[in-house]
Amino acid sequence: MEADRKEILRYLGYGKNQADESVLNLVESCVEELSRAAEPKSISREFPLTLLPDGEIDGGCFKTRSRNLSKNLKDCISVVVFAATLGLGADHLIQKYTRIQMSRAVVLQAAAAAMIEDYCNEVCTRLRQEYETRGLYLRPRFSPGYGDFPLSCQPALLDGLEAGKRIGIKLTDSFLMMPSKSVTAVMGVGQRPFRCEVRGCEACQKTDCLYRR
Repeated sequence: MEADRKEILRYLGYGKNQADESVLNLVESCVEELSRAAEPKSISREFPLTLLPDGEIDGGCFKTRSRNLSKNLKDCISVVVFAATLGLGADHLIQKYTRIQMSRAVVLQAAAAAMIEDYCNEVCTRLRQEYETRGLYLRPRFSPGYGDFPLSCQPALLDGLEAGKRIGIKLTDSFLMMPSKSVTAVMGVGQRPFRCEVRGCEACQKTDCLYRR
């Protein structure tokens, strides 16, 4: 499991600026330590899909209204609901350094964000390949919190996957996931080799974000 160094530096706020050697060495050290602490796990399940008027969606285990997600799922016949996590070890490591070395904790946060993204990409690539052997095609994952896909769908997605029992993801009252470096997403399944290339920053309307690509 890798962590994209450019993404780590982006999360640290460097943008197009070059980090100095001490920062790059700290990034490498944090990635190495995080790789030992993390226990990545994922789970996915396919559900029937019904797209209704005005952006209403019945995804089998969840129902919502989202014009952005409805557009992403256009012409799909079902959905894959997906969840992944780095596990509690990553959280404990970050919490440890929050108490004793804040600079390292900040870099570990950025490294963990990049690592869970890369892990999700690896798993979703394998899923895409499996579906394509059956003549089916996956859309890129679309997570609650992107566009107008509400975070309030998190409980239904996790319950549909039994993610608490199977990979240890729980929810707070404000729909934040624990372990914190966890992801849920929906991916459309279609019969045509069409893929929407929207990714996180491109789906977000906050154009003045410090961390935007």
